[in-house]
Amino acid sequence: MNPRLVEPTAALSDADVIWIDAETSAEDDVPAILSIREMAEEFDVTPRALRFYESKGLLQSRRQNGIRMYGPAEQQHLALILKGRRLGFTLAEIAQMIDARNGRASRHALRLTRQKCLDQIVMFEQQISDALAAVAELRRIHTSLCCQ
Repeated sequence: MNPRLVEPTAALSDADVIWIDAETSAEDDVPAILSIREMAEEFDVTPRALRFYESKGLLQSRRQNGIRMYGPAEQQHLALILKGRRLGFTLAEIAQMIDARNGRASRHALRLTRQKCLDQIVMFEQQISDALAAVAELRRIHTSLCCQ
């Protein structure tokens, strides 16, 4: 077993839950309302990704002259979705974390438990281990090709 892997805990308490807020840009020149193209550019995603998040119920837009438009709340919500993805969670998990409401929750926070953190740490450590093994194998192959 990899010594860096963290063993999951059995029981969760309220102390095992944290709410992670979305990180949004604080630029003053960003319009309050963004078109789908502007939203995609601002968050470095494709318009297709935005439409996909809408189809999954994770994001909402309003239409103005047939164009999808996103206000500050939707921009913050997208930042939250992207942060969840960066942390390695699936869209289903992100939806569950967003839907978890308990007084402290807002539409713009992910409910992240200790167990979910541990699960993600284990997953990322396994990916790192797999990537390091692949790099070692490629170096071995490269060395054998160079020395022929």
